[in-house]
Amino acid sequence: MSKYDLIPGQLLHEGVITADNLFEPGHVSEENILLTHDKAYWEQLRDLTLPPKEQRRTGFPLSAQLIERERMIAQGTIDCCHYAFANRISFNVAGGTHHAGTNWGEGFCLLNDQAIAANYLLHNNLTSSILIIDLDVHQGNGTAQIFENEPRVFTFSMHGANNFPYRKETSDLDIPLADGTSDEEYLELLYNILPKLIEQQSPGFIFYLAGVDVLATDKLGKLSLSKEACKARDRFVFEQCIRHQIPVQVSMRGGYSPQIKDIIEAHCNTYRLANELFF
Repeated sequence: MSKYDLIPGQLLHEGVITADNLFEPGHVSEENILLTHDKAYWEQLRDLTLPPKEQRRTGFPLSAQLIERERMIAQGTIDCCHYAFANRISFNVAGGTHHAGTNWGEGFCLLNDQAIAANYLLHNNLTSSILIIDLDVHQGNGTAQIFENEPRVFTFSMHGANNFPYRKETSDLDIPLADGTSDEEYLELLYNILPKLIEQQSPGFIFYLAGVDVLATDKLGKLSLSKEACKARDRFVFEQCIRHQIPVQVSMRGGYSPQIKDIIEAHCNTYRLANELFF
């Protein structure tokens, strides 16, 4: 959890951002939560009555502070959408809670921030087509399930085939990767797939989940990507957004390298690239 303070701290220290570039969100409304999550599930979270078995699935002991945090993350991503419309790109230093489904929490995710924000955009007629690019090493199973019957949202997940979650959902496009996938293999796939996908879908808005658990140093990732390849991945996604003039909201999600400096450096590279390419 320390990375959520260390990332902005490092970026401020380098001058990549200023204090004016930071904001603190409020709490997402129940109305907006219920555009995505089942009422019974949300009330169990809100009232701290989620059954113990379901709590264990989330990986967290339920608490009021935890629910408050999840609501802030989700509202942060909604706020980021408005900043992205104004500035072409925005970041939620947390977020990427892509394992939360319509009526379940899993893998340290209780409310699905990008799904909540996507449904907020659709509900308020702020866009009519959305592409979710999930490049975390873990499949965005909750996101896939939430939008399985929503043609206005296209879900694309490129993830470790033999990694959590072990029961996958079906995204609109899943690219499962073998253990040990190299820089060259990974980037070739992305370079071939993403431009065609954007051309086919013509999204009005993109959500990008930029997990750095794809790194070879990651203790949970099982892939073999260097920091340079992770940076090239981010550059390519951003260049496609710029080329097609599509606003993009970025949530950071996973990173579990034993050395915190590796996590912070890889995440900060994503911000540095955005600063270089967009501003």
